[in-house]
Amino acid sequence: MRTHTTYTIQNPEQFKEQLLQWSQRFREVVFLDGNDYHRKYTSFDAILAVDAFTSIKTDHINAFAKLDEYQHVTKDWLFGYLSYDLKNDTEKLSSDNYDGLHFPDLFFFQPKKVFLIKGDTIELQFLNICDEESPLTPEGGLKPHGECDDNLLWKIFAGNEFETLNQQPTTRNSQLIQQRISRESYLDKVTQMLAHIQRGDIYEANFCMEFYAEEAVIDPLHTYQKLNAISNPPFAAYFKNNKQYLLCASPERYLRKEGSKIISQPIKGTARRSSNAVEDGSIKQELLENDKERSENIMIVDLVRNDLSRTAAKGSVVVEELCGAYTFKQVHHLISTVSSQLKEGFTATDALKTTFPMGSMTGAPKISAMEIIEKLEETKRGLYSGAFGYFTPEGNFDFNVVIRSILYNAVERYVSFSVGSAITAKADPEKEYEECLLKAKAMRSVLEM
Repeated sequence: MRTHTTYTIQNPEQFKEQLLQWSQRFREVVFLDGNDYHRKYTSFDAILAVDAFTSIKTDHINAFAKLDEYQHVTKDWLFGYLSYDLKNDTEKLSSDNYDGLHFPDLFFFQPKKVFLIKGDTIELQFLNICDEESPLTPEGGLKPHGECDDNLLWKIFAGNEFETLNQQPTTRNSQLIQQRISRESYLDKVTQMLAHIQRGDIYEANFCMEFYAEEAVIDPLHTYQKLNAISNPPFAAYFKNNKQYLLCASPERYLRKEGSKIISQPIKGTARRSSNAVEDGSIKQELLENDKERSENIMIVDLVRNDLSRTAAKGSVVVEELCGAYTFKQVHHLISTVSSQLKEGFTATDALKTTFPMGSMTGAPKISAMEIIEKLEETKRGLYSGAFGYFTPEGNFDFNVVIRSILYNAVERYVSFSVGSAITAKADPEKEYEECLLKAKAMRSVLEM
Protein backbone atom coordinates (compact mmCIF):
# COMPACT_ATOMS: atom_id res chain seq x y z
CA MET A 1 0.00 0.00 0.00
CA ARG A 2 1.24 3.46 -0.90
CA THR A 3 0.72 6.82 0.76
CA HIS A 4 -0.24 9.59 -1.70
CA THR A 5 0.39 13.27 -1.03
CA THR A 6 0.17 16.18 -3.49
CA TYR A 7 1.94 19.55 -3.40
CA THR A 8 2.33 22.64 -5.55
CA ILE A 9 5.87 23.54 -6.61
CA GLN A 10 6.99 27.02 -7.57
CA ASN A 11 9.62 26.21 -10.21
CA PRO A 12 9.07 22.77 -11.82
CA GLU A 13 12.22 22.86 -13.96
CA GLN A 14 14.48 23.75 -11.06
CA PHE A 15 12.71 21.23 -8.87
CA LYS A 16 13.29 18.44 -11.41
CA GLU A 17 16.99 19.26 -11.64
CA GLN A 18 17.48 19.32 -7.88
CA LEU A 19 15.35 16.24 -7.34
CA LEU A 20 17.49 14.32 -9.82
CA GLN A 21 20.64 15.44 -8.04
CA TRP A 22 19.20 14.33 -4.69
CA SER A 23 18.31 10.92 -6.12
CA GLN A 24 21.96 9.96 -6.64
CA ARG A 25 22.23 8.69 -3.05
CA PHE A 26 20.18 5.63 -4.04
CA ARG A 27 21.35 2.44 -5.70
CA GLU A 28 18.40 2.36 -8.13
CA VAL A 29 17.19 5.52 -9.86
CA VAL A 30 14.83 6.17 -12.75
CA PHE A 31 14.06 9.65 -14.05
CA LEU A 32 11.73 10.07 -17.04
CA ASP A 33 11.28 13.52 -18.58
CA GLY A 34 8.96 14.66 -21.37
CA ASN A 35 10.83 17.99 -21.66
CA ASP A 36 7.53 19.82 -22.23
CA TYR A 37 7.33 18.30 -25.71
CA HIS A 38 3.73 18.16 -26.93
CA ARG A 39 2.53 14.55 -26.91
CA LYS A 40 -0.96 13.32 -27.73
CA TYR A 41 -0.72 10.51 -25.20
CA THR A 42 0.85 11.40 -21.87
CA SER A 43 0.15 11.16 -18.14
CA PHE A 44 3.00 13.08 -16.52
CA ASP A 45 5.61 15.69 -17.39
CA ALA A 46 8.27 13.81 -15.42
CA ILE A 47 8.61 10.85 -13.04
CA LEU A 48 11.29 9.99 -10.52
CA ALA A 49 11.42 6.54 -8.90
CA VAL A 50 14.13 5.52 -6.43
CA ASP A 51 15.24 2.83 -4.01
CA ALA A 52 14.20 -0.74 -4.84
CA PHE A 53 11.90 -2.54 -2.41
CA THR A 54 11.88 -5.58 -4.71
CA SER A 55 13.46 -6.22 -8.12
CA ILE A 56 13.80 -8.75 -10.90
CA LYS A 57 16.71 -9.33 -13.26
CA THR A 58 17.16 -12.18 -15.70
CA ASP A 59 18.61 -13.32 -18.98
CA HIS A 60 16.34 -13.90 -21.98
CA ILE A 61 15.15 -17.40 -20.99
CA ASN A 62 11.43 -17.19 -20.11
CA ALA A 63 11.98 -13.50 -19.43
CA PHE A 64 8.48 -12.33 -20.39
CA ALA A 65 6.84 -15.06 -18.30
CA LYS A 66 8.93 -14.01 -15.29
CA LEU A 67 8.03 -10.35 -15.87
CA ASP A 68 4.34 -11.20 -16.18
CA GLU A 69 4.44 -13.04 -12.85
CA TYR A 70 6.34 -10.19 -11.16
CA GLN A 71 3.88 -7.60 -12.43
CA HIS A 72 0.86 -9.61 -11.31
CA VAL A 73 2.31 -10.34 -7.85
CA THR A 74 3.35 -6.76 -7.07
CA LYS A 75 0.46 -4.89 -8.76
CA ASP A 76 2.53 -1.77 -8.17
CA TRP A 77 4.77 0.74 -9.91
CA LEU A 78 7.58 -1.09 -11.73
CA PHE A 79 10.40 0.64 -13.62
CA GLY A 80 12.99 -0.93 -15.87
CA TYR A 81 13.91 -2.20 -19.29
CA LEU A 82 13.58 -4.88 -21.94
CA SER A 83 16.83 -5.41 -23.84
CA TYR A 84 16.79 -6.05 -27.57
CA ASP A 85 18.10 -9.57 -26.95
CA LEU A 86 14.80 -10.64 -25.43
CA LYS A 87 14.08 -11.45 -29.07
CA ASN A 88 15.73 -14.74 -28.14
CA ASP A 89 12.81 -15.41 -25.78
CA THR A 90 10.15 -14.67 -28.39
CA GLU A 91 11.80 -16.43 -31.35
CA LYS A 92 14.44 -19.09 -32.03
CA LEU A 93 17.25 -16.56 -32.28
CA SER A 94 20.59 -15.95 -30.59
CA SER A 95 22.93 -13.06 -29.79
CA ASP A 96 26.58 -13.97 -30.18
CA ASN A 97 28.24 -10.66 -31.01
CA TYR A 98 30.67 -8.79 -28.76
CA ASP A 99 29.26 -7.29 -25.55
CA GLY A 100 31.36 -4.77 -23.62
CA LEU A 101 28.57 -3.68 -21.26
CA HIS A 102 27.26 -6.90 -19.67
CA PHE A 103 23.84 -5.61 -18.59
CA PRO A 104 21.12 -8.14 -17.64
CA ASP A 105 18.67 -8.82 -20.48
CA LEU A 106 15.78 -7.65 -18.29
CA PHE A 107 15.66 -5.55 -15.13
CA PHE A 108 12.72 -4.04 -13.24
CA PHE A 109 12.33 -2.75 -9.71
CA GLN A 110 9.50 -1.78 -7.39
CA PRO A 111 10.51 1.61 -5.92
CA LYS A 112 9.95 2.72 -2.36
CA LYS A 113 9.48 6.33 -3.48
CA VAL A 114 7.78 7.69 -6.62
CA PHE A 115 7.48 11.39 -7.57
CA LEU A 116 4.92 12.26 -10.27
CA ILE A 117 5.22 15.77 -11.75
CA LYS A 118 2.50 17.39 -13.84
CA GLY A 119 2.65 21.14 -14.41
CA ASP A 120 3.28 22.79 -11.04
CA THR A 121 1.96 19.80 -9.09
CA ILE A 122 3.97 16.97 -7.60
CA GLU A 123 2.44 13.81 -6.19
CA LEU A 124 4.54 11.78 -3.77
CA GLN A 125 3.85 8.08 -3.46
CA PHE A 126 5.81 5.88 -1.11
CA LEU A 127 5.40 2.45 0.36
CA ASN A 128 4.19 2.31 3.93
CA ILE A 129 7.21 0.51 5.35
CA CYS A 130 8.07 3.01 8.08
CA ASP A 131 8.12 0.76 11.14
CA GLU A 132 4.89 -0.84 9.78
CA GLU A 133 2.92 2.34 10.33
CA SER A 134 2.02 5.41 8.31
CA PRO A 135 4.90 7.85 7.67
CA LEU A 136 2.47 10.75 8.09
CA THR A 137 1.44 12.49 11.28
CA PRO A 138 -2.28 12.97 11.93
CA GLU A 139 -1.86 16.57 10.74
CA GLY A 140 -0.51 15.39 7.37
CA GLY A 141 3.17 16.09 8.04
CA LEU A 142 5.95 13.61 7.48
CA LYS A 143 7.32 11.83 10.54
CA PRO A 144 11.02 12.73 10.73
CA HIS A 145 12.21 9.23 11.66
CA GLY A 146 12.24 5.62 10.49
CA GLU A 147 12.60 4.31 6.91
CA CYS A 148 10.99 7.46 5.51
CA ASP A 149 13.22 9.86 7.43
CA ASP A 150 14.34 11.96 4.49
CA ASN A 151 15.58 15.54 4.53
CA LEU A 152 14.29 16.18 1.04
CA LEU A 153 10.75 15.07 1.77
CA TRP A 154 10.76 16.87 5.08
CA LYS A 155 11.69 20.12 3.38
CA ILE A 156 8.98 19.63 0.75
CA PHE A 157 6.35 18.90 3.36
CA ALA A 158 7.46 21.85 5.47
CA GLY A 159 7.51 24.12 2.43
CA ASN A 160 11.15 25.02 2.93
CA GLU A 161 13.46 25.95 0.11
CA PHE A 162 15.01 22.92 -1.59
CA GLU A 163 18.74 22.55 -1.15
CA THR A 164 21.00 20.43 -3.33
CA LEU A 165 22.33 17.52 -1.30
CA ASN A 166 25.48 15.45 -1.71
CA GLN A 167 26.39 17.15 -4.95
CA GLN A 168 29.74 16.02 -6.28
CA PRO A 169 31.94 18.11 -8.57
CA THR A 170 31.33 17.27 -12.20
CA THR A 171 34.18 16.17 -14.42
CA ARG A 172 34.89 16.52 -18.09
CA ASN A 173 34.41 13.32 -20.05
CA SER A 174 36.97 13.75 -22.85
CA GLN A 175 36.59 10.12 -23.91
CA LEU A 176 38.41 8.79 -26.96
CA ILE A 177 35.47 7.51 -28.99
CA GLN A 178 36.15 4.67 -31.41
CA GLN A 179 33.92 3.40 -34.21
CA ARG A 180 33.31 -0.36 -34.17
CA ILE A 181 32.61 -0.58 -37.92
CA SER A 182 34.76 1.48 -40.28
CA ARG A 183 33.24 3.49 -43.10
CA GLU A 184 34.51 0.99 -45.68
CA SER A 185 33.14 -1.95 -43.73
CA TYR A 186 29.81 -0.18 -43.21
CA LEU A 187 29.40 0.42 -46.94
CA ASP A 188 30.24 -3.22 -47.65
CA LYS A 189 27.76 -4.52 -45.06
CA VAL A 190 24.94 -2.30 -46.35
CA THR A 191 25.70 -3.56 -49.86
CA GLN A 192 25.32 -7.12 -48.54
CA MET A 193 22.02 -6.15 -46.95
CA LEU A 194 20.84 -4.69 -50.25
CA ALA A 195 21.67 -8.03 -51.88
CA HIS A 196 19.38 -9.74 -49.37
CA ILE A 197 16.63 -7.27 -50.31
CA GLN A 198 17.16 -7.90 -54.03
CA ARG A 199 16.89 -11.67 -53.42
CA GLY A 200 13.63 -11.17 -51.56
CA ASP A 201 14.93 -12.34 -48.15
CA ILE A 202 13.76 -9.06 -46.59
CA TYR A 203 12.42 -5.75 -47.82
CA GLU A 204 13.65 -3.56 -44.96
CA ALA A 205 16.10 -3.90 -42.06
CA ASN A 206 17.55 -1.54 -39.47
CA PHE A 207 21.33 -1.83 -39.52
CA CYS A 208 23.27 -0.42 -36.55
CA MET A 209 26.85 0.22 -35.53
CA GLU A 210 28.50 0.97 -32.20
CA PHE A 211 30.70 3.81 -31.01
CA TYR A 212 32.57 3.09 -27.79
CA ALA A 213 35.39 3.98 -25.39
CA GLU A 214 37.36 1.64 -23.15
CA GLU A 215 38.89 2.59 -19.78
CA ALA A 216 36.22 5.29 -19.74
CA VAL A 217 35.46 7.41 -16.68
CA ILE A 218 32.45 9.68 -17.01
CA ASP A 219 30.08 11.53 -14.70
CA PRO A 220 26.79 9.83 -15.66
CA LEU A 221 24.43 12.46 -14.28
CA HIS A 222 26.34 15.38 -15.79
CA THR A 223 26.55 13.52 -19.11
CA TYR A 224 22.81 12.88 -19.10
CA GLN A 225 22.10 16.53 -18.35
CA LYS A 226 24.27 17.66 -21.27
CA LEU A 227 22.70 15.13 -23.63
CA ASN A 228 19.18 16.10 -22.59
CA ALA A 229 19.96 19.81 -23.00
CA ILE A 230 21.21 19.21 -26.55
CA SER A 231 18.20 17.11 -27.57
CA ASN A 232 15.21 17.92 -25.29
CA PRO A 233 13.37 14.77 -26.45
CA PRO A 234 9.90 13.64 -25.31
CA PHE A 235 11.12 10.30 -23.95
CA ALA A 236 14.29 11.18 -22.06
CA ALA A 237 15.43 8.75 -19.37
CA TYR A 238 18.15 8.58 -16.74
CA PHE A 239 18.62 5.12 -15.24
CA LYS A 240 21.03 3.97 -12.59
CA ASN A 241 21.28 0.39 -11.37
CA ASN A 242 24.25 0.54 -9.01
CA LYS A 243 27.13 0.92 -11.51
CA GLN A 244 25.15 0.45 -14.72
CA TYR A 245 23.67 3.50 -16.42
CA LEU A 246 21.36 4.43 -19.28
CA LEU A 247 21.49 8.08 -20.41
CA CYS A 248 18.69 8.31 -22.93
CA ALA A 249 17.53 11.10 -25.25
CA SER A 250 14.94 9.10 -27.17
CA PRO A 251 12.35 10.81 -29.37
CA GLU A 252 10.38 7.59 -29.90
CA ARG A 253 7.61 5.79 -28.08
CA TYR A 254 7.55 2.00 -28.43
CA LEU A 255 4.28 1.03 -26.78
CA ARG A 256 1.77 2.50 -24.34
CA LYS A 257 -1.24 0.90 -22.63
CA GLU A 258 -4.18 3.00 -21.40
CA GLY A 259 -6.84 0.69 -20.04
CA SER A 260 -7.50 -1.67 -22.93
CA LYS A 261 -6.02 0.67 -25.56
CA ILE A 262 -2.54 -0.07 -26.96
CA ILE A 263 -0.64 2.71 -28.78
CA SER A 264 2.51 2.36 -30.90
CA GLN A 265 4.30 5.34 -32.51
CA PRO A 266 7.11 4.14 -34.78
CA ILE A 267 9.66 6.56 -36.21
CA LYS A 268 11.06 6.03 -39.67
CA GLY A 269 12.29 8.86 -41.88
CA THR A 270 14.94 11.37 -40.84
CA ALA A 271 16.19 14.73 -42.12
CA ARG A 272 18.68 17.24 -40.78
CA ARG A 273 17.81 20.58 -39.18
CA SER A 274 18.96 23.99 -40.44
CA SER A 275 19.60 27.16 -38.46
CA ASN A 276 17.89 29.06 -41.27
CA ALA A 277 14.15 28.97 -40.59
CA VAL A 278 13.12 29.06 -44.24
CA GLU A 279 15.55 26.30 -45.21
CA ASP A 280 14.54 24.28 -42.16
CA GLY A 281 10.90 24.45 -43.19
CA SER A 282 11.80 23.34 -46.70
CA ILE A 283 13.80 20.39 -45.36
CA LYS A 284 10.84 19.30 -43.25
CA GLN A 285 8.46 19.55 -46.21
CA GLU A 286 10.86 17.60 -48.43
CA LEU A 287 10.98 14.87 -45.77
CA LEU A 288 7.20 14.74 -45.72
CA GLU A 289 7.12 14.27 -49.50
CA ASN A 290 10.16 11.98 -49.85
CA ASP A 291 9.04 8.65 -51.35
CA LYS A 292 11.97 6.70 -49.91
CA GLU A 293 11.50 8.02 -46.36
CA ARG A 294 7.72 7.53 -46.50
CA SER A 295 8.07 3.99 -47.80
CA GLU A 296 10.34 3.15 -44.84
CA ASN A 297 7.68 4.39 -42.44
CA ILE A 298 4.76 2.71 -44.19
CA MET A 299 6.55 -0.66 -44.23
CA ILE A 300 7.00 -0.48 -40.48
CA VAL A 301 3.41 0.65 -39.94
CA ASP A 302 2.28 -2.51 -41.74
CA LEU A 303 4.54 -4.57 -39.46
CA VAL A 304 3.20 -2.81 -36.35
CA ARG A 305 -0.40 -3.39 -37.47
CA ASN A 306 0.36 -7.08 -37.84
CA ASP A 307 2.07 -7.25 -34.43
CA LEU A 308 -0.78 -5.47 -32.65
CA SER A 309 -3.36 -7.72 -34.31
CA ARG A 310 -1.97 -10.70 -32.39
CA THR A 311 -3.55 -9.42 -29.16
CA ALA A 312 -6.20 -7.08 -30.58
CA ALA A 313 -9.96 -7.30 -30.45
CA LYS A 314 -11.33 -7.99 -33.92
CA GLY A 315 -11.32 -4.93 -36.18
CA SER A 316 -9.73 -2.65 -33.56
CA VAL A 317 -6.33 -1.98 -35.19
CA VAL A 318 -6.36 1.61 -36.47
CA VAL A 319 -3.73 3.86 -38.08
CA GLU A 320 -4.48 7.14 -36.33
CA GLU A 321 -1.76 9.09 -38.15
CA LEU A 322 0.45 8.10 -41.08
CA CYS A 323 3.82 9.77 -41.66
CA GLY A 324 3.35 12.92 -39.63
CA ALA A 325 6.39 15.22 -39.76
CA TYR A 326 7.72 16.22 -36.32
CA THR A 327 10.59 18.50 -35.37
CA PHE A 328 13.23 17.85 -32.70
CA LYS A 329 16.32 19.83 -31.75
CA GLN A 330 18.70 17.73 -33.85
CA VAL A 331 16.52 16.32 -36.65
CA HIS A 332 13.09 16.10 -38.27
CA HIS A 333 11.31 12.73 -38.17
CA LEU A 334 8.30 11.01 -39.73
CA ILE A 335 6.13 9.44 -37.01
CA SER A 336 3.03 7.30 -37.36
CA THR A 337 0.52 6.33 -34.68
CA VAL A 338 -1.14 2.90 -34.66
CA SER A 339 -3.55 1.74 -31.95
CA SER A 340 -5.64 -1.27 -31.01
CA GLN A 341 -7.93 -2.56 -28.26
CA LEU A 342 -6.46 -5.39 -26.19
CA LYS A 343 -8.60 -8.50 -26.55
CA GLU A 344 -10.02 -9.98 -23.38
CA GLY A 345 -7.78 -12.70 -22.00
CA PHE A 346 -4.49 -11.03 -22.96
CA THR A 347 -2.27 -9.37 -20.36
CA ALA A 348 -0.15 -6.23 -20.50
CA THR A 349 2.96 -8.39 -20.83
CA ASP A 350 1.37 -10.27 -23.74
CA ALA A 351 1.06 -6.97 -25.60
CA LEU A 352 4.77 -6.34 -25.07
CA LYS A 353 5.94 -9.85 -25.92
CA THR A 354 3.99 -10.10 -29.18
CA THR A 355 5.31 -6.78 -30.49
CA PHE A 356 8.91 -6.99 -29.25
CA PRO A 357 11.42 -5.97 -30.50
CA MET A 358 9.75 -2.98 -32.10
CA GLY A 359 9.49 -2.92 -35.88
CA SER A 360 11.31 0.38 -36.27
CA MET A 361 14.53 -1.21 -34.95
CA THR A 362 14.24 -4.57 -36.72
CA GLY A 363 12.70 -4.71 -40.19
CA ALA A 364 10.36 -6.77 -42.28
CA PRO A 365 9.77 -9.63 -42.35
CA LYS A 366 10.85 -9.26 -38.73
CA ILE A 367 12.46 -12.64 -38.03
CA SER A 368 14.46 -12.71 -41.28
CA ALA A 369 15.58 -9.14 -40.69
CA MET A 370 16.77 -9.96 -37.15
CA GLU A 371 18.73 -12.99 -38.43
CA ILE A 372 20.51 -10.90 -41.06
CA ILE A 373 21.11 -8.04 -38.61
CA GLU A 374 22.82 -10.46 -36.21
CA LYS A 375 25.17 -11.70 -38.94
CA LEU A 376 26.18 -8.28 -40.24
CA GLU A 377 26.37 -6.24 -37.02
CA GLU A 378 29.46 -6.65 -34.86
CA THR A 379 28.10 -5.76 -31.41
CA LYS A 380 25.42 -7.29 -29.22
CA ARG A 381 22.74 -4.59 -29.04
CA GLY A 382 21.72 -5.29 -25.45
CA LEU A 383 19.70 -2.41 -24.03
CA TYR A 384 20.22 -0.32 -27.18
CA SER A 385 17.11 -0.62 -29.39
CA GLY A 386 15.30 -2.26 -26.51
CA ALA A 387 12.69 -0.44 -24.44
CA PHE A 388 12.69 1.50 -21.16
CA GLY A 389 9.68 2.52 -19.13
CA TYR A 390 7.21 1.58 -16.42
CA PHE A 391 4.08 -0.27 -15.33
CA THR A 392 1.47 1.45 -13.17
CA PRO A 393 -0.35 -0.25 -10.27
CA GLU A 394 -3.42 -0.45 -12.55
CA GLY A 395 -1.52 -2.50 -15.14
CA ASN A 396 -0.99 0.28 -17.67
CA PHE A 397 2.46 0.94 -19.10
CA ASP A 398 4.53 3.29 -21.23
CA PHE A 399 7.84 2.37 -22.90
CA ASN A 400 10.21 4.28 -25.13
CA VAL A 401 12.62 2.98 -27.75
CA VAL A 402 16.19 3.09 -26.46
CA ILE A 403 17.89 5.14 -29.17
CA ARG A 404 20.02 8.33 -29.06
CA SER A 405 21.36 6.88 -25.81
CA ILE A 406 24.63 6.40 -23.96
CA LEU A 407 25.21 3.20 -21.98
CA TYR A 408 27.88 3.03 -19.30
CA ASN A 409 29.22 0.29 -17.07
CA ALA A 410 31.34 2.00 -14.41
CA VAL A 411 32.83 -1.29 -13.19
CA GLU A 412 33.94 -2.33 -16.69
CA ARG A 413 34.79 1.32 -17.46
CA TYR A 414 33.10 0.87 -20.81
CA VAL A 415 30.91 3.49 -22.48
CA SER A 416 28.91 2.83 -25.62
CA PHE A 417 26.33 4.28 -27.95
CA SER A 418 24.94 2.91 -31.20
CA VAL A 419 23.11 4.36 -34.16
CA GLY A 420 21.36 2.88 -37.16
CA SER A 421 19.21 3.51 -40.18
CA ALA A 422 16.60 1.66 -42.22
CA ILE A 423 17.92 -0.09 -45.32
CA THR A 424 15.43 -0.51 -48.15
CA ALA A 425 15.79 -1.22 -51.87
CA LYS A 426 16.21 2.52 -52.51
CA ALA A 427 18.93 2.97 -49.90
CA ASP A 428 22.21 4.63 -50.87
CA PRO A 429 24.99 3.22 -48.63
CA GLU A 430 26.83 6.56 -48.54
CA LYS A 431 23.70 8.47 -47.51
CA GLU A 432 22.83 5.86 -44.87
CA TYR A 433 26.32 6.25 -43.44
CA GLU A 434 25.89 10.02 -43.28
CA GLU A 435 22.54 9.56 -41.54
CA CYS A 436 24.24 7.42 -38.89
CA LEU A 437 26.87 10.08 -38.29
CA LEU A 438 24.11 12.70 -37.97
CA LYS A 439 22.35 10.59 -35.33
CA ALA A 440 25.65 10.00 -33.49
CA LYS A 441 26.51 13.69 -33.29
CA ALA A 442 24.78 14.51 -29.99
CA MET A 443 26.13 11.51 -28.07
CA ARG A 444 29.62 11.93 -29.40
CA SER A 445 29.70 15.64 -28.62
CA VAL A 446 28.77 15.23 -24.94
CA LEU A 447 31.31 12.43 -24.44
CA GLU A 448 34.12 14.37 -26.07
CA MET A 449 33.44 17.71 -24.35
